[in-house]
Amino acid sequence: MVDRQPVRGERRVREFEAFVAGAAGRLLHAATLLTAEAPDANPRARRLLTLALAHTYARWDRLRGEDPYDCAREYLATCFAHTTWHRHGAFGHARTGPRGPLAELTPRERLVLVLRVYEGVAEEQTAALLGLPAERVQAICDRATATVLHPARPAAAGLAAAKAAPS
Repeated sequence: MVDRQPVRGERRVREFEAFVAGAAGRLLHAATLLTAEAPDANPRARRLLTLALAHTYARWDRLRGEDPYDCAREYLATCFAHTTWHRHGAFGHARTGPRGPLAELTPRERLVLVLRVYEGVAEEQTAALLGLPAERVQAICDRATATVLHPARPAAAGLAAAKAAPS
């Protein structure tokens, strides 16, 4: 009698490799946006991606019709939220090195903006994932969008422009 375990294991590996080939780039980009690192210097984002993919692989056989991308994205988001909270406090800004396009946002604002705008996750889903009311998610998203679209000018640049203008 032929043992089915090795065949099942090989299929599982092939399916997961195909998933990673298709999803890893987008997940890495989302992780890079979350960590506010530069795209070419993103060790925290790569660690988050590795953890999310490992978690998804561990659950692979139990997904049963669930979208593995949703599973990986959810783990990526919760892992980011937990590590940011524990390392830097609720609104930690401990950022060193090259900075990404969302670096001026708080970690919570980045998380909400990435989930809602970049990933297209529904407001209710985002609220449930983060344990917040939907209205709060909407307010955070609105504030983060406004900050990204209309960044505050550095104070030094504003003073230089005021001095250069004739009176």
